Amino acid sequence: MTLDVFSAARLQHAAGNRKTGDAAFRVLPEQGFAEACKEITAWEGYAPTPLVSLDGLAARIGVARIDYKHEGPRFGLGSFKALGGSYAAMRVLQRELTKRLGHAVSLADIRNGTHRDICRQITLVSATDGNHGRSLAWGCQRFGAPCRIYIHAEVSEGRAKAMRDMGAEVIRIDGDYDDSVRLAKDEAETNGWFVVSDTSWPGYTEPPRDVMAGYGVMTREICETLDQAPTHVFLQGGVGGLAASVAAGLRQVYGSQAPRVVISEPELAACLFESARAGRATTVHIEEETIMAGLSCGEPSEMAWDILSEEASDFLTIPDAIVAPAVRLLAKAETGDAVVEAGESAVAGLAALIAARQDADLSKKLGLDARSRILLIGSEGVTDPAIYAEIMKGADHV
Repeated sequence: MTLDVFSAARLQHAAGNRKTGDAAFRVLPEQGFAEACKEITAWEGYAPTPLVSLDGLAARIGVARIDYKHEGPRFGLGSFKALGGSYAAMRVLQRELTKRLGHAVSLADIRNGTHRDICRQITLVSATDGNHGRSLAWGCQRFGAPCRIYIHAEVSEGRAKAMRDMGAEVIRIDGDYDDSVRLAKDEAETNGWFVVSDTSWPGYTEPPRDVMAGYGVMTREICETLDQAPTHVFLQGGVGGLAASVAAGLRQVYGSQAPRVVISEPELAACLFESARAGRATTVHIEEETIMAGLSCGEPSEMAWDILSEEASDFLTIPDAIVAPAVRLLAKAETGDAVVEAGESAVAGLAALIAARQDADLSKKLGLDARSRILLIGSEGVTDPAIYAEIMKGADHV
């Protein structure tokens, strides 16, 4: 295995301002994680996803251990998003049904179809780069609610079809992800629909909080499998919901022994990196789409930033050039580890880790050495077979 492409990569680094605070408990309370875990683990088809040990790669790049949480098998939907969008949809329906019926409605009632006739009158909408929308469409199909999904111009047709196949009405717009978020919000307000977003904004917090609580199932599985806390966790960016949820969950479990949080983002969509540099949530304009479709977000979730501004120690940007090689490294088992079929957004942390270990100065800044134990979140499997096939042919830009 050659690491030349990773050695040639130029990563940008910004130091976070990790400090003692309560955001990991205040924004995402432990009780919220517990309630989400109780519900989601009761769903038909629930099973923990694999935590894959990449011992060969760890030896190759000079660290003690790498654990890769492979979310490809999650509920047959291909990504960790299955945990968030569907659970948040249930919670939106629960709140609205309780309001309409004048008495408390349980999540079990919704899961079992008790109020399916009324659910048909409650339209849920969201914007997506693909995986969140697929999760929402799946949930709406199960619970009986109409679903409208807004996608931007660069979302692949394969991902759009997957949502249509689950009964969602898919609206493609000109513009980028942030434009689709705004349109979904505006049309929902006009028509009395309900937004189920994984990003928050002033006055809109409950569904994104529920989305992040759902992701906590994944973190719980990790902590129940590991025999000790990792020293580092590399987390992909996007709007920040995944990173904030995992960082908060790890802090709640491990306390002062929680791992160092390193955020990895595309250099083409680095809103968290720029937020770290500015010291506040900062929006960036996306001029060119990254190969990591699920991370092509220019506006951070303010709720997620509340957590990451306290918990993240480092922010990195990575070039697209190292993404496809990281996908192929896993798929071809180039280091003798188990074969893992991963999507483009899944390998942001992996690619950043490999590249960082080729740079002695950057490794020192990140506190990486031969004793480091790294946790990676493989956030998606093959969610678009056509794109994956192109990557496996050797295409670095698709």
